[in-house]
Amino acid sequence: MVVKPMPVQRAVYYRESDGKPMAESDLHRDEMFELVHMLRAHFEARGDVYVSGNNFLYYEEGQPRSVISPDVYVVFGVAPHQRPVFKLWEERQAPAAVFEVSSRKTWRQDLGAKRDTFARLGVAEYWLYDPERDYLDPPLQGLALTSGGYVPIAPDGKGRLRSAALGLDLDLDAEGRIRLCDARSGQQLLRSEEERAARVAAQTEVRRLRAEIAKLKSLFEKPNGSASDLGLKPPARF
Repeated sequence: MVVKPMPVQRAVYYRESDGKPMAESDLHRDEMFELVHMLRAHFEARGDVYVSGNNFLYYEEGQPRSVISPDVYVVFGVAPHQRPVFKLWEERQAPAAVFEVSSRKTWRQDLGAKRDTFARLGVAEYWLYDPERDYLDPPLQGLALTSGGYVPIAPDGKGRLRSAALGLDLDLDAEGRIRLCDARSGQQLLRSEEERAARVAAQTEVRRLRAEIAKLKSLFEKPNGSASDLGLKPPARF
């Protein structure tokens, strides 16, 4: 009797890159970065929100062709540590929201195959953003998942779109850049350049206050220090 050897079980390889550019242009790349930056900063304190983008999301175990790459996405209920790829069967949580920064090469796919795949995966909200205002009308669109598929999110009286999944209001500024605002507090999320400017301003104010404290301390330590040294008016005489 000839015993046939058992077939060798080979590990499934889930690639981390397809070698293609991250984005079609500097503008598209920068806007992806800004979205990731704002969303990470907003949810940082929670500790159970993963924000990423432009990496591979695999959604069928053992099927490396069942893969999609969201431009930006947010997943609740998972640790925010870095991952080479996102495997849905391991994380057990689908993204709550996906953002696609549409371009000449991607907008048709964003409105077709990608949208359909995210609907099947149960992504609650699908956001489309065209920073060049050339391919989508309107250039910022939100879709909410229902039992019948995605339906448009209607703007409010100020033209903003409410993300129920993220607790944010979204709109575009005068330059066509996407802006996010905390729906509860009304506080606008800072883009990276605004955060840097705020940090520099805070550091400048700290240096000013330290200099003032040092000046006051030196004046108080003078043996003949007076109110005039401190810039104070002497008390009125009656």
